Amino acid sequence: MEADELLVLVAGGDQKAFEELYGIVSGPVFGLVRRVVRDPAQSEEVAQEVLLETWRSAGRFDPGRGSALSWILTLAHRRAVDRVRSARAAGEREQREARRAHHPAFDQVTEEVEAGLEREWVRRCLDRLTALQRQSVTLAYYEGYTYREVAERLSLPLGTVKTRMRDGLTRLRECLGGAA
Repeated sequence: MEADELLVLVAGGDQKAFEELYGIVSGPVFGLVRRVVRDPAQSEEVAQEVLLETWRSAGRFDPGRGSALSWILTLAHRRAVDRVRSARAAGEREQREARRAHHPAFDQVTEEVEAGLEREWVRRCLDRLTALQRQSVTLAYYEGYTYREVAERLSLPLGTVKTRMRDGLTRLRECLGGAA
């Protein structure tokens, strides 16, 4: 039987006719969808949807308006184009969200100016420490050394470094108290 006759039988619910029709049209449907969609897995999925739609909507086929194959391929083309548009729209949405997430919700210029002012305030307060206190605090807080490493680096007893650090941090806290 030809596809036109089979599709009319499928409209009546004939499963054997659908099996035969499937054998005739599945290759051309997949080929068309594959050319439009390009992704093999997506193409298989769309082709399956088209063949399911053929089974469900076979009653809408009008043999007077064209062949069964052209009707089914039209369904396939429309579904494939819809899939491509949907994927493109999803990609664009993801890109918009990524751009939106990338832009901070605060005024970056203001934040940078404030951070610069804070750094300057800290520098001025560090300059008010003794050279020994400043050296200990700088090694520990800016260069990441532990108290023990600071003591080894400066060739000083650990207790001396701890005292310098305590005194230096106390003076910094007092100085920076006006910054808050």
